[in-house]
Amino acid sequence: MIKVDKKEQVRRAFYIDDQSVRQIARERHHSRDTVKRALQDPSQTVYRLQQPRPSPVMGPYQEIVDRWLLEDRQRPRKQRHTAHRIYERLKDEHQFTGKESTVRRFVRLRKAALRLKRPDVFIPLEFGPGQDAQTDFGEAVVILAGERTVAQYLVMVLGYSTLPFVMAFPHQRQEAFFEGHVAAFEWFGGVPRRIWYDNLKTAVLRVLEGRNREEQTRFTSLRSYYLFESRFCTPGQGHEKGLVENQVGYARRNFMVPLPEADTWAELNAQLLVRCEQEKEHRRRGEQQSIGERWAEEREHLLPLPVTPFESCVYSPAHANHESLVPFDGNAYSVPTIYAPGRVLVKGFVHRVCITYQDKTIAEHPRCYDKGQEIIDPLHYLDLLLQRPGAFEHAKPIRRWRTEWPPVYEHYLAQLRLRLEEREAVRRFVQVLQLHADFPTEEIAAALKQAVEVQCFHPDGVKNLLLVQHDPPTVQVRLDLSTQSGLPQPQVTPPDLDQYNQLLDRED
Repeated sequence: MIKVDKKEQVRRAFYIDDQSVRQIARERHHSRDTVKRALQDPSQTVYRLQQPRPSPVMGPYQEIVDRWLLEDRQRPRKQRHTAHRIYERLKDEHQFTGKESTVRRFVRLRKAALRLKRPDVFIPLEFGPGQDAQTDFGEAVVILAGERTVAQYLVMVLGYSTLPFVMAFPHQRQEAFFEGHVAAFEWFGGVPRRIWYDNLKTAVLRVLEGRNREEQTRFTSLRSYYLFESRFCTPGQGHEKGLVENQVGYARRNFMVPLPEADTWAELNAQLLVRCEQEKEHRRRGEQQSIGERWAEEREHLLPLPVTPFESCVYSPAHANHESLVPFDGNAYSVPTIYAPGRVLVKGFVHRVCITYQDKTIAEHPRCYDKGQEIIDPLHYLDLLLQRPGAFEHAKPIRRWRTEWPPVYEHYLAQLRLRLEEREAVRRFVQVLQLHADFPTEEIAAALKQAVEVQCFHPDGVKNLLLVQHDPPTVQVRLDLSTQSGLPQPQVTPPDLDQYNQLLDRED
């Protein structure tokens, strides 16, 4: 076997310099057979191993390994020999002393020789408009509020137009899964009739035989609400939804490079939606229409959206304790004290927590993903503080809130205490704090500053000052007609008031 550069020299000597095979062999010290092989069409010359390379370590065990591998064809797929299991059996049953890496390499070669492992070959798929979509999660690093954060992003791609939708979340929990679906349907302008998934825990409770699945109850609610069908891939066969598998990688390489920066999740998702919108201008290989043109065609075949979107949250029945706190996901959230103690329902969304009582929302908080935290709204405790003003100084909601007050709050409270008995001063101040239910802190602070200036130390007066800020009184302008000489002057006869005097003189 001669190298490529030597082969070129032989071919040039024969075809260009008109040397014979014998002369070339003699001058270049090759056999005639070697020269003849070099003169063959190089495109047809393929090196093939004439016989397997010797394997001194594994050779004595080849027949045993081959037998095990061939017998596996009659066994269930999940109960066949792995390379590790073959290594263990050779060591235990046949006193093998080699390394496991040697066995792994040998098993791979024998599977190929016995044609037990078929190469991955896929059938190209084509979808009708509005019929199918595929959904999956991906993971990428983003800069959120100045910090590197691992984002989980949901991708849904329509089968016909291949239009993608991408939305990022702090996790892959059910509430994120649901919110991504709702947002995708709204953006697509309709619902695909069938959606393909992996066997996500957010959707699948248990994998049954074949394509049968026991679905999560809330996922079934989502599916029945929008009336789409769910289709789950065979475990380990992600190529069955290759469209979204490719789109997950495409979004990471194109939407997330360089690392996207945003202050909030909402801002980040607005950026991703802009990138999805730009995809409408692209044209897939082999297509005459752009993605946006095909989507406009596909949108007419999507299922219509319901009047109101699905409530993309998880439900958790809970109990408000004697401190008016409700446990949820490792934290505690406050509710108004009139609902404690008692049973409530927690709705956990991705970024907020709503607490309801008999279908009425009684509290809403930003969701906290730390553990062991108390998320308290001080307004929830003000009614109780009116009844128990003595607890004001040590009340946890007030102590936390107090660190955020403008200085005028403390000044106004001090003025109340100079003029009133302690309990009455605290009650009036608590009534002022209750105004936060309707007015922002900045406006209340301005009203309190004005109240001190005019010596107004009653909550009703403070509220009146706030109302004047919002709706200033109109200025009354006197109508002067003295300069309008052309207007007729009315003659008004004054009433006779003596008749009232007559009534005073009447005797009863």
